[in-house]
Amino acid sequence: MATNENLPPNVIKQLAKELKNLDDSPPEGIKVVVNDDDFSIIYADIEGPAGTPYENGTFRMKLLLSRDFPQSPPRGYFLTKIFHPNIATNGEICVNTLKRDWNPSLGLRHVLTVIRCLLIEPFPESALNEQAGKMLLEDYEEYARHARLYTGIHALKKPKSKTGAISESTTSLNIDSTNPVHSSKISSQSASGHASRVPGLTEQDQNTIAPVTASIGGASVSAVQKKAVVTAAKPQMERKKVVDARKKSLKRL
Repeated sequence: MATNENLPPNVIKQLAKELKNLDDSPPEGIKVVVNDDDFSIIYADIEGPAGTPYENGTFRMKLLLSRDFPQSPPRGYFLTKIFHPNIATNGEICVNTLKRDWNPSLGLRHVLTVIRCLLIEPFPESALNEQAGKMLLEDYEEYARHARLYTGIHALKKPKSKTGAISESTTSLNIDSTNPVHSSKISSQSASGHASRVPGLTEQDQNTIAPVTASIGGASVSAVQKKAVVTAAKPQMERKKVVDARKKSLKRL
């Protein structure tokens, strides 16, 4: 079992206070998951801000604290797959607060709030995901459509099963491509030469969903995925909602 001996006693004491404060009074749209045995790894579930392509999604991320924290900034990673200019395909987060703008006086609350605001105000100029960054600059609606697809497939909670048990959220899963079950599905899909198709969508949307569906290891598209694709195909982006959400969140910083 991991222990808090990875961090100095004074840091552990400060973190304990801050984590309790976050639990008692969580930031808007953020829920911190505390592991009392190891404060060097802090998990948080972030709700996609309203009016953005990440709306209705819940994204699991983690902060890794080094032994010299807070002198050194934590490293941030999204565990939930997400299409975003400043989040790499391996989940690494690129934000100045965790790099050149880091200050030891900044607390976890500030860090988590800035990361959520990144979902409202991406910075394509410092993109880790070049495809997302280029798409955001050149064709916002296409970028938003891709982002909604990923949100619908990876960040929406599954409905309750027939037995009444709640299915595990996709936000806490990392699909292992080496898993024989998933690999066999992908192989059979490749051998057939085509992925499953969703009725009523344009050829462009069919082509967009195909590689995303394959990436989660299944040839069939679930009801949640169908809903995500249909939503993504809407012709008009609610850009005013995005601007309003940005202003509100930036005021809270």
